[in-house]
Order: sequence, then C-alpha cells, then structure tokens
Amino acid sequence: MEIRVGDALEQLAKLEEEGAAPFDLVFIDADKPNNPAYLKWALRLSRPGTIIIGDNVIRRGEIMNEASTDPRVNGVREFYDLLAEEARISATAIQTVGSKGYDGFVLGVVNG
Repeated sequence: MEIRVGDALEQLAKLEEEGAAPFDLVFIDADKPNNPAYLKWALRLSRPGTIIIGDNVIRRGEIMNEASTDPRVNGVREFYDLLAEEARISATAIQTVGSKGYDGFVLGVVNG
C-alpha cells in the first residue's frame, strides 16, 4: 500500500506520468467543486469494470436548486452532467438518510 500526500489533482497527474496500473475502485469524497475533474481523472485511470463512487451528491436536495451559487452544489451538478454525457460509465444516484440528515452517493461502473 502506498499513501500519497498533496494536492489530489497533482497526485493524479503524477500517477498517470508514472504509468500506474488502472484502479479497480475510486472513491470521490473531496472538495466538491473539483468533483468533475476527479471524475475525469477516475475515468482516465480506470478500466472496464472499475467502480467509481461519488459521495455527498444530494447535498440535502440543494442540487435541485437551480439558483444556488454554492460552489459545492454547482460542482456536484457538473459532476452529474459529466456522468450523463459519458458513454464509458453507467451510474445511478442513491439517497441516504442518517444522523447527518439526508444526502447520498453515486455508484458507477466503467463500461469500456
């Protein structure tokens, strides 16, 4: 196991430069404004069958608020748009309810 510390987008670029093997599982749960960039990297560093999970993507329903100026909400909304446009991944969003209220996650499988 290897732990890398630093800016995630820089570390992902380094992994690609180093020729890292494709990931089997990607869990995206960082700064929401960068979720679209993380998804693009996840797809670049994946293979058919890779599971991609995006956490906290319901945002207490705020993603439905088209007037939102919250960069976290807009990042998640763009993340959804990319998922909808990307033919290489099949995904679904699942709402959850817990001690923090309600939120949810996206579960996707890379097709090819």
